[in-house]
This record gives sequence, structure tokens and C-alpha cells, in this order.
Amino acid sequence: MASEELQSAWELFKEAYQYQVGGDYEMAVELYKRSLDLHPTAEAYTFLGWAYHYQGRVEDAIAECKKAIQIDPEFGNPYNDIGAYLIERGQYDAAIPWLERALQSRRYESYHFPHYNLGRVYTAKEMLGKARWHFEQALKLCPDYTLAKEGLEKVRRKLQ
Repeated sequence: MASEELQSAWELFKEAYQYQVGGDYEMAVELYKRSLDLHPTAEAYTFLGWAYHYQGRVEDAIAECKKAIQIDPEFGNPYNDIGAYLIERGQYDAAIPWLERALQSRRYESYHFPHYNLGRVYTAKEMLGKARWHFEQALKLCPDYTLAKEGLEKVRRKLQ
């Protein structure tokens, strides 16, 4: 029974994600919640948070990411997402430990994101050497990452 519930939860998660990328955040939220009711996963909590973020519900987004961390502290996405939400609010110092923890996570496929976000933080704090290093790390991991290329170029112009 548990494996059937898990399978159904993943199917709902995938369906929710499709609605989310299509811009239907209300339907995505509903489906993520149904997925979580069947079988709570760090992914579903994190992506529910992401959908809330798109609805302007940043506090709810952060709360969902913290639930994800409770389920799987080694899943990197929620740490990076919390850091990104704090950056949007201009809370750069508060974002740093979350982003650094994302880089230490063992289960994460996108280490270039926290490097990019740390580059954003250090650019905002006028710590351009650190910003450059993090943008460069992001590009080593994902050479086609346009935002990191733009961030690095911005820092290089400031350093000239």
C-alpha cells in the first residue's frame, strides 16, 4: 500500500510541476498538497514553496522549504530557495548561510544555483572578488548558465 501511495504522490507531483511551469500556480498548489497528503516528500514541499513564491507568498514559501529540510536535510533545493527568497527581500546576510548549506548538501543536482546566488549576494555587498569567484564556480558547473555569465560580466565591469 505504501508503495502505491508513493507512486500516486509522485504522479501528482509531476502533474503539479507541469501546471506550475505552465503558470497555473493555483492548480499546482492544489496538486502538490494532494501529493503531500498521500506521501510527504522534500521535493513536494520545496516545489509547493516555489509555487507559493510565484503567488507572492514568500513567508509560506520559506515555511514549506523548512518542512522539506525536516524530511530530508541533505536535499539541497530548499536551502537554495530560501536563500534566493531572502535575496529578493534584500536580506543578503541572512541568505548566506542557507546558500552555503545548499553547497554542502549531498543530494542536489544544481550546485550552480547557490554559487550564482552567492555571487548576487556578494555583488550587492560590493565584495566583488567573492562575487566573481562564485559566478566562475557556477559557470564551471554549468557553462551555459546565462545569468551567471551576466553576473560575472557585471562584476568584471565594476572591477575595471
